Amino acid sequence: MKKDITVSVIGLGYIGLPTSALIAYNGIKVQGTDVNNKVVETINKGDIHIEEPELKSYVADAVKKRNLEAFSTVKPGDVYLIVVPTPFKGNHEPDISFVKAATQNILPLLKKEDLLIIESTSPVGTTEKMAHFIFEERPQLKGEISIAYCPERVLPGNVMHELVHNDRVIGGVDDVSTQKAADFYSLFVKGELHKTNARTAEMCKLTENASRDVQIAFANELSLICDKADINVWDLIKLANKHPRVNILQPGCGVGGHCIAVDPYFIVSEYPLESQIIGKAREINNYKSFWVAEKIQNARLEFELKHGRRPSVAIMGLAFKPNIDDLRESPAKYIAQKILQNSNNEDIYFVEPNIEEHKVFKLTNYKKAYEKADIVAFLVAHDEFKSLDLVNKPEDKVVLNFCGIIK
Repeated sequence: MKKDITVSVIGLGYIGLPTSALIAYNGIKVQGTDVNNKVVETINKGDIHIEEPELKSYVADAVKKRNLEAFSTVKPGDVYLIVVPTPFKGNHEPDISFVKAATQNILPLLKKEDLLIIESTSPVGTTEKMAHFIFEERPQLKGEISIAYCPERVLPGNVMHELVHNDRVIGGVDDVSTQKAADFYSLFVKGELHKTNARTAEMCKLTENASRDVQIAFANELSLICDKADINVWDLIKLANKHPRVNILQPGCGVGGHCIAVDPYFIVSEYPLESQIIGKAREINNYKSFWVAEKIQNARLEFELKHGRRPSVAIMGLAFKPNIDDLRESPAKYIAQKILQNSNNEDIYFVEPNIEEHKVFKLTNYKKAYEKADIVAFLVAHDEFKSLDLVNKPEDKVVLNFCGIIK
């Protein structure tokens, strides 16, 4: 496949925009679409609406060279990338209506030799469903266009590097589609391209994140056990990991983000009887957030009984992982909401050094919050927090370590 093509990207969020910018950086014309007009305006100014290292320079360069332009309606292209969210309906059942709406918008624009790729996290069988929908509406396209699935597998904070260097799994509805999609990704991906079918590619994305969720659940469950057994879980894991074939992850206050906290439900909802471990891991990781909120609440009550006054509390971190600004599905945000709901006019300091403001939580500088609070609950191990003097603290200051910030 040559670079003299036009790529139409539907969805300019945390994955869609970096992908668009990378493709445009490689000299390929990209026309991006987003339903949010402010996002469209921001991108066309060469600016970005999300925090991601290096992304702004990529976008600014692509817009300046006129390789990237954003629109509020889908524009015709030779390759179409669907990179829209896949939310839940009730009871954690995945909702593919956004994917179908994007496909519907593309439908009138499709022509012979076009390539349609779904990157959105999707239940198994979604790509085949979209192919069936397209050919039912426009039967003349059957055998004339290529349709494939290729999930992203990037880490927030390192997206621009990983989009280039990570391996990709590519699955088409037929062999021709698989190969054509692989040829497209070879234009800007240096990682290895692994070819399979659409159903396997869809399940691969879900499996990767379900596996990580299960591993985190083991660490989180271990932290619950150690709390009751009066054992330092951080020391225990460090020692257990000295075994040459053991590699236990670090526990936290739950699991968040747009992948690990979400994708396992795509499997559980379709295969509830078979996915026993996967479903239980989700329960454990969700429960850990509730448990942390209860621990903070108990610490407040104990402080009040001991000192005869209500304590001030610092909630240290709101993002779903260290050193990013992403609060999607964040367990820390859930815990902060619980603490806020149970407050009784006492001071609560909400800290998130990676964002400037929040609609619900009034943010406080981390140093000021640590200095003023009676109870300090570390929920996210941001680098800034590691500079605090946690050893020489006042005797009556209670520090709760839920993220391993204190070694």
